[in-house]
Amino acid sequence: MNRTNNKLIFGGALAVVLAAAGGFGLARLTADTPAATAAPESVEDAGHLDTIKVTPEAIQAAAIGVTSINVGGLSSEILSQGSVTATPTGQAILTARAGGAVTRILKRLGDPVSAGETVAIIESRDAGQISADRTSARARANLAQLNLVREKSLFEQKVSPRADYERAQAEASAAQAELNRAEAAAGAAHVTGDGHSVAVNSPITGRVTTSTVTLGAFVQPETELFRVSDPKHVQIEAPVSASDAQRLAVGDRVQVDLANGQVLEARVRAVTPSLNAETRAATAVIDADTAELTPGMSVKVRLLPSQAGGSGAIVVPEDAVQTVEGKPVVFVRTADGFKPTPVTIGQASAGRVEVLSGLSAGQSIASRNAFVLKAELGKGEGEEH
Repeated sequence: MNRTNNKLIFGGALAVVLAAAGGFGLARLTADTPAATAAPESVEDAGHLDTIKVTPEAIQAAAIGVTSINVGGLSSEILSQGSVTATPTGQAILTARAGGAVTRILKRLGDPVSAGETVAIIESRDAGQISADRTSARARANLAQLNLVREKSLFEQKVSPRADYERAQAEASAAQAELNRAEAAAGAAHVTGDGHSVAVNSPITGRVTTSTVTLGAFVQPETELFRVSDPKHVQIEAPVSASDAQRLAVGDRVQVDLANGQVLEARVRAVTPSLNAETRAATAVIDADTAELTPGMSVKVRLLPSQAGGSGAIVVPEDAVQTVEGKPVVFVRTADGFKPTPVTIGQASAGRVEVLSGLSAGQSIASRNAFVLKAELGKGEGEEH
């Protein structure tokens, strides 16, 4: 069988690799094999290596990671172990606004919550007092308003002096101010319509991540009962040295390496101007609004300063570099698959390798599970011989 045709068939070797990993069905992962012939070529000649055709669906099924590359040597990267936290608007602490007994719990740990939704009800004597104050204030305001209307009419008829009318105006204003205060107090405490309880409401949309409340328990005012987090609003806090902090700027690129091998793109939002008293490190705050991250996760981040300088080499994941016929090769993404491209590599560190030549900034490469493509390439050569 011709070598080019063998390499254009993506299903065979991929089937062996993925069947060993989990038994995927691969019959529909391949593109049609074009009718073309070519003589065997050397791996050293990048212009004559065959493109391995593969559909986007096949790439996803084989879990082949694709990453865009940029110029910058290992010395230009800043490596750090970051922690995922909620943004200031991405987490809310729900407390008891008044002391009392918990009579209803409407949400449990992990339940979704909408902004303004009630998660618990607390029966409280304080709520009764607040409700009573509001009712009294409303009655006084109504009476003062009626008295003002009467005094205005008498003044216009020249029956009562102006002083009585002005006194009625002041009393009506004072009564209305007291009503506003009472209603604000009731609203802040989330007093229920019956006036006997207070509601515990969530100010944000998210999920309940902490619940310390027990039905029937008596809670004091301002006791923390729930925490609600919005997984779409998270940030990464990564410690960096003082010298590295000076190299970073707002908007610099960050690549976040997840445990499953996925690489997420993020941006530097800010760098703290002072150092932590214990660690003597600054903190880079990284915006990464994505459902892939949840508060509490620990992730490896690679910060790429825009004023990095460095060697000018391109840095790729170590898994992206495969050896074919004794030569290092990187699989570059094409319109219909991947093309094995010979490269010259430099130093390696922390799972990263410098590519000194063979690649250009802006290209996309297979950064994860590139061995699957190498296996397909080897299959074509084996069948030829």
